[in-house]
Amino acid sequence: MTPGCGYIEPMKPYSNAIKIILSTHDDLLQAQDLARLLVESRAAACVNLIPNVTSVFHWDKAVQVESEILLIIKTTEEKGPEVQALLEEHHSYEVPEIVELDGEVLHEPYMEWVRESLSK
Repeated sequence: MTPGCGYIEPMKPYSNAIKIILSTHDDLLQAQDLARLLVESRAAACVNLIPNVTSVFHWDKAVQVESEILLIIKTTEEKGPEVQALLEEHHSYEVPEIVELDGEVLHEPYMEWVRESLSK
């Protein structure tokens, strides 16, 4: 059967789809606390913290230039809403950056590790 109206793609037992969620913070210790919370709660498999990212943005009717820490959060589609809820609840910013990117893991052992890390 060829794909078309009414065609349903057979489900794979596991997908290699991954969610990358980006956020920033102005305090390294608080960023580390957020990262630890996300990993310990199994909402994220891994969080990379990249310090000294320069952000330029409008805030309080002026252009701001700030040094921030970029959080790169690896999770799955199922866990994405949990990451968002934790960031919204525990982030110190009035309007935290929470940007989700879709990705495909090319290295199957890494995806297996992500799934294993997120299971309770």
